Amino acid sequence: MKRNRFIFMLLVILSVVLVACTNNAGPAQVKDSPKPSTKVEEAPVTPTDAKEAPMLAKLVTAGTLPPLEERLPVQADVKIEEVVDEIGQYGGDWKMPWSGPGDKWGVGQPTEEALFRFNKTGDKVEPNVAKSYEVNADSTVFTIHLREGMKWSDGVPFTADDVLFYWEHMLTKETFGKKIYDAYYSIDPVTGDKALAEVKKVDAYTFTVTHKYPSVQFLERVAIDNKWFFAPAHFHKTILPEFVGDDKTLEITKQWGYEDPKVFLVEIGYYFWLHSQIPTLRAWVAKTDPNSDQFIMERNPYFWKTDAEGKQLPYIDRIVATKIQDPSQKTLGTLAGDYNLLTFDSKEFTVLKENEKKGDYRIIPWTQPAWSSAGIQLNQTTEDPKLRKLFQDIRFREALSIGVNRVEISEIVSNGLAEPVQASVPEGVIGYQEGWSKQWADYNPERANQILDELGLTKRDKNNFRTYEDGSDLTLTVIESSTDSAAFLELLKKYYEDMGLKTNLKVVDQGTHFDMKYANQVPMTTENISVANVAFRPDTLVPLRVITPWFGHYGLYSSSGGKEGVKPEGDVALILEYWDKIKASKSVDEINQLSNEIVKLHQKNQWVIGYAGPTPVLIVASNNVRNIPTDAVWADEYRSLGQGHPSQFFIKQ
Repeated sequence: MKRNRFIFMLLVILSVVLVACTNNAGPAQVKDSPKPSTKVEEAPVTPTDAKEAPMLAKLVTAGTLPPLEERLPVQADVKIEEVVDEIGQYGGDWKMPWSGPGDKWGVGQPTEEALFRFNKTGDKVEPNVAKSYEVNADSTVFTIHLREGMKWSDGVPFTADDVLFYWEHMLTKETFGKKIYDAYYSIDPVTGDKALAEVKKVDAYTFTVTHKYPSVQFLERVAIDNKWFFAPAHFHKTILPEFVGDDKTLEITKQWGYEDPKVFLVEIGYYFWLHSQIPTLRAWVAKTDPNSDQFIMERNPYFWKTDAEGKQLPYIDRIVATKIQDPSQKTLGTLAGDYNLLTFDSKEFTVLKENEKKGDYRIIPWTQPAWSSAGIQLNQTTEDPKLRKLFQDIRFREALSIGVNRVEISEIVSNGLAEPVQASVPEGVIGYQEGWSKQWADYNPERANQILDELGLTKRDKNNFRTYEDGSDLTLTVIESSTDSAAFLELLKKYYEDMGLKTNLKVVDQGTHFDMKYANQVPMTTENISVANVAFRPDTLVPLRVITPWFGHYGLYSSSGGKEGVKPEGDVALILEYWDKIKASKSVDEINQLSNEIVKLHQKNQWVIGYAGPTPVLIVASNNVRNIPTDAVWADEYRSLGQGHPSQFFIKQ
């Protein structure tokens, strides 16, 4: 890396933050759950002169929409959303690019409205769809109160019946392709017994979740694993075979353009926000088919939040997501003014910064708790037994690490913004380990080749690539779901092949990549680890289900209860033991200590190899798009851009 250039670029990006704020907040330690008999609820705020968007006022005047006071919850239960800078104005479109329905979370995360969400600093949860909650002394009974008078986007009341319906007819019956989330199980700290919670209705706006054993982090787990914990019962009763029969469900499936009812039920049960027919609690509701060239979401007339002056949110009328075929269209469209709010990684920083004034936009960097900005994961359960043995040998992982020049990787991937370090928990994030970032980080091709020789990979084919000891072909195959990492992968291929390791690069669409991961057919990929706290979000570090490439079908073994997949052994099994203890813990201190042990096992084994340190996520917003926080953390746990509470974003006229 050119040191001067790095310092210059770092100062530039930091200056963007410092101009806008003086106190960036990072992820904080897990705080204690509410004390015994504590009742957690919002302070009442009385809206004055409640207002609504002009487009909705016209519908009220025309008699096609009820008055605002009939669409909001009772006044005391309206959610008052804090605005970042100023009370907003109504109108306009949030214009963004997207790659089509395969990018479900591109519009999913910013529009998500969960039962509970993390607060601004990310250290604890707060009510959102829920109005308040109470926890008993030993964290076994959680009483959750909903907002009286709250309605779905079609005007039908939202009540505890929608929670119970989801629990009884969707989640526990796995109608939408998801196993019962880990949040709903509690563990006996002595015997290891695993017990499913009981969910019961108390009244129209109250329900309880009762655990057999203490579940200190139940609310945090729900906020991450099962964010909605509800579904529109009145809609799903017209779809689910339990209510209409298999033949009718098949008929409806085909009417919607699907062939397989199972696929259809996953789509409408889990990715519901993409479909205009399905009622929602979100600020915007789908209005077009997700397969259209332009996917449009329009304000929800029954949205249950206002600002402090009583103006119903959201401020922005529509989200307009325009399909692009090539990633370059995203950058070119931004420079041309086609989009007014979107995100980039650091690779585009230079061109974006150079055109900031001309393009009439600003760059807002959000911190992310990523382990690296360029890395590789080796599937420890990959199908090929020879390759699996190699991947599970720590010496092979060391060779792949030290045989690559991180300085050059950093220059190519991040314009020199990223430090040339190992994938590791960054300083300031829970789980940071002193010295980890330097582990196997120095470029040493001689030692890398020596290690490969020691592993018995001394034979070569006619192209001088290493083979297995028996002379059979040895090929490393990296399978990607995007061309965004093309430059990094080409450089990685060069270094691997300099070591004599033949490397193939393959790009598939996101849906195919997901299916291949589940089928254990992705031996290597560049997916990075980004986690604010393993206790909050264990999925990338703990093999609980098939989601993260490095542990492959260890995750399937866990999610199937040992019926499928590969049985974890050694340190991977130890990680699962620690996780079971975390779930059975009675204190936050114990949870933090066990979480740290899990992180240490990752440091010891380096299953995920990083070649460049983390960089910020760059939010690019037109200068007239306001109320975007400058001190937020970009993390999946916090729902990425959703951490900024987009319903209060607005376009200033």
